[in-house]
Amino acid sequence: MASPALAAGPPSVDAGSYLVVNGKTGEVLAARNAHARVPIASITKLMTVLVALEHVQLTDVVSVKASAAGVGESSIDLRAGEHVTVRDLVKAALIQSANDAAYALAAYAGGGDVTAFVREMNDKALALRLRDTHFVRPDGLDAPNEHSSAADVTRLARIAMHNREIRDVVRLTSDTIAGGRALHTWNDLLGTFPGLIGVKTGHTSAAGWCEVAAARRPGLTVYTTILGSSSRAERNVDLAALLRWGLSRYRVSSVIRPGRPYALAQAGYGRAPLRLVAAKRVQRAVRVDRLLVARILATAAVRLPVRAGQQLGVIRVYSGKRLVASRPLVAARSIERPGLAGRVGFYAGRTAKHIWSWFT
Repeated sequence: MASPALAAGPPSVDAGSYLVVNGKTGEVLAARNAHARVPIASITKLMTVLVALEHVQLTDVVSVKASAAGVGESSIDLRAGEHVTVRDLVKAALIQSANDAAYALAAYAGGGDVTAFVREMNDKALALRLRDTHFVRPDGLDAPNEHSSAADVTRLARIAMHNREIRDVVRLTSDTIAGGRALHTWNDLLGTFPGLIGVKTGHTSAAGWCEVAAARRPGLTVYTTILGSSSRAERNVDLAALLRWGLSRYRVSSVIRPGRPYALAQAGYGRAPLRLVAAKRVQRAVRVDRLLVARILATAAVRLPVRAGQQLGVIRVYSGKRLVASRPLVAARSIERPGLAGRVGFYAGRTAKHIWSWFT
């Protein structure tokens, strides 16, 4: 039975919906209303940037349209006719969460048609199996019928973090772009929560305070999404608590150890059994509240000669139904086949023992 500490559930949080997952496997650790369709505010910009970078180059120079310069709320005060690189617009959209930068990026990548670009965002959502998601604007400002979910946001963030440019930008707390504009992140946990590597915040009156965050430890990344917190401070406290709890669900362990005998194979001719070992150590982040089970498939007896390092089996380690690691099992030592005299002597000795047993 797991100890109370290991079996403890997630902390109580204020948010209307949240999700905590293993970033590598997608395993859900904790959830509340994970598929509830709600506004996600500026987290939308992850999709805006992801789709835009499929069409444009970071070095492209964008002539800012008046429609982009006029977008309100969070902005970098773009001016109509100003020339800005795609790279700077991406930084402004993801660090400062600038609505004008996201809109300018969408207009440029959409060939001047923001509505067509948003259709591409929705097509991308379908392709990525974000079934709770529908976009209306590229900046995430409140709009009728615009929604996503904690499950979809988490999946989107995990996918977006495979893009090197996005991954490098969302971990920045500040930067400076064209025109001497200083950018500052809205992600209060960056630089304060150990191992945090991003990814995106959001806030509107309809969405509340939202964030999807990723924190890394050796061998493990945990993603946590919170949607609909009542305040920025509450979002930060709850997000940190869920991230700490999610990371605490794992330990880095040597699930396969080199040199350890995982099976024995009969070698014949009176030789000691042959140990079958793993050639290399395998370390994995494994759940603290689940037992590991090793399944071994190996030969029961070997034909000589055998060479050290010769593969004679396989070990597979599972956590529940999930395969954690798999490695070959190899011979720990070489064993030569006896010559004719040795084989004759072995069989003669064995026969003599049988005969002697008849009289004792």
